[in-house]
Amino acid sequence: MEYAVGKTGRVIAARLFEGEDLYEYIEEIARKENVKSAAVLITGGFRKASVVVGPKVEKPKIVGNFKDFAGPGEVLGVGTIYCDDEGPKLHIHTAIGKESGVMVGCPRGGAKTFLILEVTIIEIEGIEAARKLDEQTGFKLLRL
Repeated sequence: MEYAVGKTGRVIAARLFEGEDLYEYIEEIARKENVKSAAVLITGGFRKASVVVGPKVEKPKIVGNFKDFAGPGEVLGVGTIYCDDEGPKLHIHTAIGKESGVMVGCPRGGAKTFLILEVTIIEIEGIEAARKLDEQTGFKLLRL
């Protein structure tokens, strides 16, 4: 286990509009505001998303099992922002649903807003954290 203790910094509230991309806009805010570490909360709606719902293959390297969500539907999510060598990167897991069903997972393959997506970014100050390439998994994982 690795851990670090920090303090709450700024709190950023944002609204995404119809069709705007979850990752694109949250990472843009983080770049503009120089957010290096943060917790992220979202609530609202998705028009569509491609969601990793677990691994399709675990070895030799993990391959994600993507499922498409065709909305519109409701979403809530919890995630983090930490930087890799290219800048701030969002990692978020969501519960997405509508009358016909619910899925839980990581909307890595694009997630477009339906009507409104409320975003709260809670900055974490005083820690050294980054996403670094893990050779075993092929993912950029959090390192403290």
